[in-house]
Amino acid sequence: MVRAAVLPAVGAPLQIAEIVLPAPGPGQVRIRLAAAGVCHSDLSLSNGTLRQPVPAVLGHEGAGRVTAVGEGVTHVAPGDLVVLNWAPSCGGCHFCGIGEPWLCAGSAAAAAVPYATLAADGRSLYPGLGTAVFAEETVVRADAAIPLPLGIPPVEAALLGCAVLTGYGAVHHSAKVRAGESVAVYGVGGVGLATLQSARIAGAGTIVAVDVSPAKEGLARAAGATHFVVAGADTAKTVRRLTGGWGADVAIECAGRADAIRTAWSSTRKGGRTTVVGIGGMDQQVTFSALELFHFGRTLSGCVYGNSDPAKDLPVIAGHVRAGRFDLSALVTARIGLDGIAGAFEAMLAGRGGRSLVVFSGAGA
Repeated sequence: MVRAAVLPAVGAPLQIAEIVLPAPGPGQVRIRLAAAGVCHSDLSLSNGTLRQPVPAVLGHEGAGRVTAVGEGVTHVAPGDLVVLNWAPSCGGCHFCGIGEPWLCAGSAAAAAVPYATLAADGRSLYPGLGTAVFAEETVVRADAAIPLPLGIPPVEAALLGCAVLTGYGAVHHSAKVRAGESVAVYGVGGVGLATLQSARIAGAGTIVAVDVSPAKEGLARAAGATHFVVAGADTAKTVRRLTGGWGADVAIECAGRADAIRTAWSSTRKGGRTTVVGIGGMDQQVTFSALELFHFGRTLSGCVYGNSDPAKDLPVIAGHVRAGRFDLSALVTARIGLDGIAGAFEAMLAGRGGRSLVVFSGAGA
């Protein structure tokens, strides 16, 4: 038995409970977590914005040490440190076949299959996004466990599993930021901070961070922002002024709000690119006129998991971490235990801080 934060029903508060994990079956891996990041997607799963069978153990951004492997698993062994990949590709569907594994048709299948039971009453539990890292240990399909590159601290490595891959990929794969270009980043949470650092690594010139909270200016500038704008009615005009009057070459929206997406679009230059990373609800409608779509020639694109291939991108990002170009710890504004996840959700709703990191007992051992 292990302790976990359980979501008993959509919209209900998380409950700390003991759960029973089975031994890993064929093609599965059991992992003792070192740390788990609290992502806005977890909040979206808990409130029903994203679908998730319940009761469930949420959490999809994690890293830890393999304790056991099932039959047929050869790429990792007990004792290995790994990063969790919440969207492992099947390798055989249409999207994997055309080189877009982040859109894999089968990546979400694990979330709909029970993986553990509640110790108290034997009810089946579902793994949030197939990973269920809001627990001391988890069992996942083997391809969801990626060997952690050498030289990366196992606690901070949890951030690689979502925030960093998403922010880095948004810059380098989706928006394809070029050296000298101007970039505006909307939303300075964990993903936004990773995006700012990635824009700096890409060699962006002017980097404008936009957030509703003035308290985030220090975080944004430490991550690489050259300017900070408190979101308001004139945000788009302000960003255009800070980028030579033309508008930003690239805007990356990390908040998942219709008004932020619309403002990000309006703050880019003619021919500029807007990448939407944030996950909004179905009620968040964004509107454009047919004339402006023609007149401005801008590109608007969605971005899933940074349009990344974790197996290929993690070693590259690890190189930036080892070289001191990417600071994982700079994303973290709170280190908590399982009992602190509810407070981390409240902080996200209020727009406070960057990433909250659940650190488990014995982490890094």
